[in-house]
Amino acid sequence: MSHPSSIQRRFPWHILFFLAPGLLIYVTFSVYPLLDTLWLGLFQEDATGQRFFAGISNYQTLLLDAAWSEPFWNALWNNTKFFIIHMLVQNPIGLFLAALLSSPRLRLSNTYRTLIFMPTMLSVVIIGFVWQLLLSPIWGISEGFLYSIGLGQYFDAWLGKESSSLITLALISVWQFVGIPMMLIYAAMLSIPDDLIDASVVDGSSAWQTFWNIKLPLILPTIGMVSILTFVANFNAFELVYAVKGALAGPNFSSDIMGTLFYRTFFGFQLQSGSITMGAAVATLMFLIILVGVMLYLFVIQRRMKRFQL
Repeated sequence: MSHPSSIQRRFPWHILFFLAPGLLIYVTFSVYPLLDTLWLGLFQEDATGQRFFAGISNYQTLLLDAAWSEPFWNALWNNTKFFIIHMLVQNPIGLFLAALLSSPRLRLSNTYRTLIFMPTMLSVVIIGFVWQLLLSPIWGISEGFLYSIGLGQYFDAWLGKESSSLITLALISVWQFVGIPMMLIYAAMLSIPDDLIDASVVDGSSAWQTFWNIKLPLILPTIGMVSILTFVANFNAFELVYAVKGALAGPNFSSDIMGTLFYRTFFGFQLQSGSITMGAAVATLMFLIILVGVMLYLFVIQRRMKRFQL
């Protein structure tokens, strides 16, 4: 009689049965479009609409041809500024709010948390339309509000000026999505053992010292995750700029980002004709930029965080 351990185990086919639907949906709507976009970026179209293999010609045109490279580098730089504003404004505010709401001394913390998170659940189109009305120099209430508190001289048509349009859009986005880093960091703070906080208080640490020496080091992995999520979301941004400034991302392309550049390149707009292959090339470069950023985080920043924790 053979030993039970020598009996060959049967392959668990039932696992494939349960994984197949989700895997099929993921491959159909995520993997295949991505691979097809990467492949399509290597082609060009002639006057008759026939596609032919062109190698990296589209990428050379985007990066080197003045007619294409100037809009591309402008959009990339604007997207970088858009991301930096979120990193310097949104995430620190989210950290501050999470630390404040996690305090047991704060009353009505659940109400505050809900109110701060509510804009996140609204449509970006609605947010853009409402803020466009609020900031309008003609019928908006912002000018009257600033005059009522003695700051009327600082009011300007922020959305209509090249120097302030992108910054204003970024701050609107910060206002809408600050609830996401707040909730993620808040959840991380709640997972900190109370024994560590109590021991710090017994040792005579102030609230600031407890936060800086105990809480902050323990939530660094969450802050890193929030940072990379901010990076990915900002370089995929499109809806807010399109809803407020349109596909041209004016004035004079001052608020143009990679998402609006891709839209005009792929679908065309006004006098610019659309090109599927050039649009695929722009989308591929967006994917590569995001991929490089994520890889730098995983292999550089996250490893240093793990060494710090050890």
